[in-house]
Amino acid sequence: MTPAIWFLAFIIAQRLSELVIAKRNTARLLAQGAVQHGAAHYPAMVAMHSAWIVALVVFGWNNPVSWPWLAVFAVLQVFRLWILVTLGPRWTTRIIVLPEPLVARGPFRFMRHPNYALVVAEIIVAPMVLGLVWVAALWTVLNAAMLWVRIRAEDRALAPLR
Repeated sequence: MTPAIWFLAFIIAQRLSELVIAKRNTARLLAQGAVQHGAAHYPAMVAMHSAWIVALVVFGWNNPVSWPWLAVFAVLQVFRLWILVTLGPRWTTRIIVLPEPLVARGPFRFMRHPNYALVVAEIIVAPMVLGLVWVAALWTVLNAAMLWVRIRAEDRALAPLR
């Protein structure tokens, strides 16, 4: 297998495993009395991220890998792990609010939405690993529109806990 295929396989495996974790955490949180917010935009977000992965695969599977961009991507994965470990069982892909104090440690000490900052960076960096500048540009715009909706919904949902 080529480096590009290994890279794409990693992204796909990572995202699928995160969906499994998110589903388990969502069920557990809802069972504890948490409430979901912003569900209406969730299918559009999933479709956008799925289309991004499809674009990476279709247009990048046979491209050379940029090793400097891959190094940046690797650093982002350390940030991803820090976020996941910090949130633990509260991490999910949905806006699920538990009536408990917000997490204020780890990367949340420094920024309000570290996971969204990570996703912004990944949507740019992963296509650049494969030389897909246009994918990085197009999905950055699409993601900005999605985050405009998503962050507003999440901030409204979390406001009573701040």
